[in-house]
Amino acid sequence: MRIGVPKEIKVREYRVGLTPDSAAELIRAGHDVVVETQAGSGVGFSDDDYKAIGAHILPDAEAVFADAEMIVKVKEPQPSETAMLKPHHILYTYLHLAPDPVQAEGLRQSGCTAIAYETVTDVDGRLPLLTPMSQVAGRMSVSVAAHCLQKAQGGRGLMLGGVPGVLPAKVVIIGGGVAGTHAAEMAIGARADVTVFDRSAKRLAELDEQFAGSVKTAYSTQGALDKAVREADVVIGAVLIPGAAAPKLVSRAMLADMKDGAVLVDIAIDQGGCFETSKATTHDAPTYIIDGVVHYCVANMPGAYARTSTLALNNATLPFALALANKGPQAAMNDDPHLARGLNVHAGEICYEPVARDLNLPYVKPQWLTSI
Repeated sequence: MRIGVPKEIKVREYRVGLTPDSAAELIRAGHDVVVETQAGSGVGFSDDDYKAIGAHILPDAEAVFADAEMIVKVKEPQPSETAMLKPHHILYTYLHLAPDPVQAEGLRQSGCTAIAYETVTDVDGRLPLLTPMSQVAGRMSVSVAAHCLQKAQGGRGLMLGGVPGVLPAKVVIIGGGVAGTHAAEMAIGARADVTVFDRSAKRLAELDEQFAGSVKTAYSTQGALDKAVREADVVIGAVLIPGAAAPKLVSRAMLADMKDGAVLVDIAIDQGGCFETSKATTHDAPTYIIDGVVHYCVANMPGAYARTSTLALNNATLPFALALANKGPQAAMNDDPHLARGLNVHAGEICYEPVARDLNLPYVKPQWLTSI
């Protein structure tokens, strides 16, 4: 199979779909890899690094899309990229389609087969291709919250951990999954006062045990959450419904009762965000203020730590990329129901039920797909 790696074009997105080491694994398996010039430069991989392992360098994205059968990316295709997709293409990347009808329609019109990292599962029902980026975003959420709390950034002027004689900031984390757990770890390390909300009593018990009681846990009823948000200095939204739009758990009305200079960090923004007032921002302009509350809603948070994120992501995505290339998409997905759950679009139809539901479109399971 001929596999193409275009340069990412989303604002301040430096990650790359395949590292030279990952490309080398595909080449050793008998495949050809073509890479857009400078695709890896943002994370320290030169064109010569790719040439050294046998990849071919092409001058632009148009050449990559025209030459390749499978396109391996990091972020969802932008409109100019979607326009280059054809029915023979396999697109393997993050998609986050539920809150993005424009992208969904573009992929449907292209006729391509689009496999989303964020809905591939493992034997335990977890999301192994989302996990590394959730780890990065969770850890990063605390550092950006600390920055946003600075008075010069519009925040309350509080240090997360306080100092002797001064109470620490109150950090509320909504969601005890991968991102929320890593956020809690960093917030505790910064000596903040940390409470994690979740709707799974089992998960709350696990968190209590994991952190030996150093994090408070609370079952997420709306009343309990409303009270905690009003008292919080930082609220980190880390809720996830696989493939579906994130639920809106903090309303615009709740902002009026929050402290002036409090900070909202929305890790769920790729799936539409879990705060009613969330709107996607960029690393160039990451924050805005509504009703005195600072919002940080960058839609590609891990891109800030692009090299770490690229290496972690490739560790997770490479085995599935090899399966797709070695077997072809249909055989690979029929051999592996976990990979099959990554199928979001095929032949103009939406093939992942939560996405179809949120976009108010028909869900169509391909007739050839027998593994799920």
